[in-house]
Amino acid sequence: MGIYVIKTPDIGEGIAEVELVAWHVQPGDTVIEDQVLADLMTDKATVEIPSPVAGRVLALGGTPGQVMAVGAELMRIEVEGAGNAAAAPAAVAPPLQARAAPPESAAAMAPAPLPQPAAPAQPPAGTVSPKPAAPAESPRAARAAAPARAGARPIASPAVRRRAWDLGIELQFVPASGPGGRVMHADLDAYAAGHAARAPMHGSGGAQYPERHDEVAVPVIGLRRKIAQQMQLAKRQIPHFTYVEEVDVTELETLRRRLNEKEEAARARLTLLPFLLRAMVLAVRELPQVNARFDDEAGIVTRHGAVHIGIATQTDNGLMVPVLHHAEARDLWASAAEVARLAEAARSGKAARAELSGSTITITSLGALGGIMSTPVINYPEVAIVGVNRMVERPVIRGGAVVARQMMNLSSSFDHRVVDGADGAKFVQALRSYLECPATLFVE
Repeated sequence: MGIYVIKTPDIGEGIAEVELVAWHVQPGDTVIEDQVLADLMTDKATVEIPSPVAGRVLALGGTPGQVMAVGAELMRIEVEGAGNAAAAPAAVAPPLQARAAPPESAAAMAPAPLPQPAAPAQPPAGTVSPKPAAPAESPRAARAAAPARAGARPIASPAVRRRAWDLGIELQFVPASGPGGRVMHADLDAYAAGHAARAPMHGSGGAQYPERHDEVAVPVIGLRRKIAQQMQLAKRQIPHFTYVEEVDVTELETLRRRLNEKEEAARARLTLLPFLLRAMVLAVRELPQVNARFDDEAGIVTRHGAVHIGIATQTDNGLMVPVLHHAEARDLWASAAEVARLAEAARSGKAARAELSGSTITITSLGALGGIMSTPVINYPEVAIVGVNRMVERPVIRGGAVVARQMMNLSSSFDHRVVDGADGAKFVQALRSYLECPATLFVE
């Protein structure tokens, strides 16, 4: 048998380090060739690392959230044959992580050693013991009788923790009988049988509240860390100003429905988004300063002829911004198809790095949760972002009469170093004019 060392790969594009997002295997697991071992993140793109060999996992080279240099040791696998590395001393390879007790937080990565009972004192010679010595306890009984270490976090599965809360039992007082000091369901049953059904209640003024100790520390890693860094950078570097305007989209909605009815069998259904993208393309022609990037250090604003629109997309892991490249060259249906493809790639974690970079202006929407207005954060280093709020039917006075109209607000933010207030307002008013008279969207 030999040892095969897998190193953090060079993913390319000048990247010197990556973040370890997740492990898909643990020490002791048997893996096959091409099986996914781990997820690494570069910028906002997550890359799956497959196994080049078959064997048994010996050790992992890092923990989720750790930033690793390209070429650093990622994993050791025991393989048939010589492998690619000699067996390293124990101090070189990272310690194996116990598979039987997956931690819930970094503080619980490894169970604390159980306290050992002190050896009984031997009586002086010639002294007669008043009582015969009790028989030695079994190892399981010794574990069950061992008290919890002061300040230590009890080791238990989420199901056990939830059941302990329902029963009103504090886990740190429950003797553990599971492997590595893990509290099991049977331990809860035994503890509940000899104690009150509910823990003491605390409060004042007649109100009773349970004392809770279920805080969970959530590490900010992976995509969540990238989002936090990007938002902090944008708010620290860019002096935002936000301009809000209401738009009557009644005629636009009528057109959208008719196009969907006409093309129902031949093309995908149109949402409001392709029309908004088309309006942005046309408005950028009138106000090119909003379709730009600002290099703070060089003091250069680069205005782009092509319109690459970032589309803020909510995923299970957090916010991602796939990019609709060359929106100016696409019709409504081509834009709709590409947006759907990009959204699916982002939500499934399969979006390529090129699909998540290169935007020149961004649009964001919370859909039905859009509210009356918002203050969207600019996607640094861009200088403008268009926010779409909820569309609602409400009464509007037109020609002296109160009529029902479909109304929607646009909340757009601009970099005040580059875009003057008047120019930001002109851009939003251009969007409004195109959306309120949708025929102009198709007039070059």
